[in-house]
Amino acid sequence: MATQKGAEKWKMKQWFDVYAPKAISTDVIGSIPAADDKSVTGRIMKVSLNWITHNPNHAFATVGLKITGANGNVANTEVNYLAQQYSYLHSLVKRRADAVYTHDVARDSEGKPITVKLLVTTRIKVAKRVKSAIREAVRAFVNEYVGKMGRDEFIKAIIANDLQAEATKKVGTVAPVAKVEVKKVEF
Repeated sequence: MATQKGAEKWKMKQWFDVYAPKAISTDVIGSIPAADDKSVTGRIMKVSLNWITHNPNHAFATVGLKITGANGNVANTEVNYLAQQYSYLHSLVKRRADAVYTHDVARDSEGKPITVKLLVTTRIKVAKRVKSAIREAVRAFVNEYVGKMGRDEFIKAIIANDLQAEATKKVGTVAPVAKVEVKKVEF
């Protein structure tokens, strides 16, 4: 009887326990197979934030976790991106209201760039110049907010909705804002 080469390769692989970053949790989030330690490093796992934090409010958020290294059967990760599902963001925009999308690149306290994409929903229809004023207010807020904290602190602020609450207060002085939500954050 002939042996299958694919089955032999699969049996030779090791299983690595993947741990969430310390900024979010210290739990094991899954296991992945790999031939050796080097082939694990650099992979990106897409995981629901709800699965890590056990908070149903995070059901529409996904996290991309990049494996930074493996030691024995343990793989450590860092956050590569945080993103909201399009269906959730689309449900926030109501009739007779506007959506303002922003895209800003800011530097954290360590000088590393962070791309922050936000969705600002207004309570009423607003003029084009007001949308521009909202974008400018968001840009100033994001640069100030991100610049005073490190990467882990920033991740915790997004998960705890601190960023969104503060942004709503700051931008609310320009126009009546219903909600500010994080669309995507890339590190």
